[in-house]
Amino acid sequence: MMRHKTAMALVGVCAALALGVQIAHSQQKAAPGTVQVHMVITDQSASDNGEIPVLTAQNVQVKLGKDNARVDQLIPARDENSALQLFVLIDDTLDSSIGNNLNDLREFINALPASTVVGVAYMSNASIQITQNFTADHALAAKAIRLPRGSSSAMDSPYLSLISLVKGWPEQKVRREVLMVSDGIDRLRGDNTGSTGAMSASAGAMSASGRSGFPSSPARVTMPTISSDADTASNASQRAGVIVHGIYSQGIGRHGRNAWEAQLGQSGIAKIADETGGEYFALGTSSPVSFKPYLERLEKIFANQYYLVFQAVPKKKAGLQRARISTEVPNADIAAADNVWVPGAGE
Repeated sequence: MMRHKTAMALVGVCAALALGVQIAHSQQKAAPGTVQVHMVITDQSASDNGEIPVLTAQNVQVKLGKDNARVDQLIPARDENSALQLFVLIDDTLDSSIGNNLNDLREFINALPASTVVGVAYMSNASIQITQNFTADHALAAKAIRLPRGSSSAMDSPYLSLISLVKGWPEQKVRREVLMVSDGIDRLRGDNTGSTGAMSASAGAMSASGRSGFPSSPARVTMPTISSDADTASNASQRAGVIVHGIYSQGIGRHGRNAWEAQLGQSGIAKIADETGGEYFALGTSSPVSFKPYLERLEKIFANQYYLVFQAVPKKKAGLQRARISTEVPNADIAAADNVWVPGAGE
């Protein structure tokens, strides 16, 4: 119910912000047998201190699967097309030590351009608790940042929480991005899913010989992997055209202190960020002293994004198609989602 109410509450804001980009996209029509799709890409320099190169529709190439796609437009996400919807998601299972970094988040939100609307929510119980719906009042959004509860619920999964947000977010032709602050640990699934079993060599040898009363079946060692819901969250975000960024901060309990669990959690969020065209920030498995360097990087990302509009050949059913965005411009490093959603033929 909360998810439905949230989606309905966002409709008016989303529609108001979409107008400028929709006008730009209507300048060219799809060729026969194709549909026009778009995605947001980020223009970056291959070296951190290098000058960011200029991209144009003529120097960007798109490949869908094995075929080249015709590029129609490359629209800078600036001026009348600068609208951005940013949702800040904070994990409620984070350790209270994050309190030192919350002011960094507040300053970041307050410094965002007027064309950016911000929402704030906390992840728990496989869903989200919204403390501030989308607003252009950045001071109001900054005030909605509170200290995480630092406790567990019955169903703690940052991946299911992200899915809950994305599925309740009305689709519009504006930039839609998420900043997740989490350790990425799936406390709901734990070691029960996404794990592989490996036979212990010593136990297998002992059981084969029948010594020391070992059972005849070989012992198995649990080898956990990243959460199985990370794939689902990534696909849902790419389906919706939502770019996900992440910052690591340490969580509570023995899982939060376990370096192995922390690395798996980082891998899950980093996977989603990479596959959606976002950025992931972490300082090993230690909480960063300050979020400022990461947030400054994020500001730079927002300032160098484009709407890429191109032709796609639809299949019988709508679905994600593998997309590869490239350029021959020297020192350019384009960040983009791995896949783009293409409507089915006749839709």
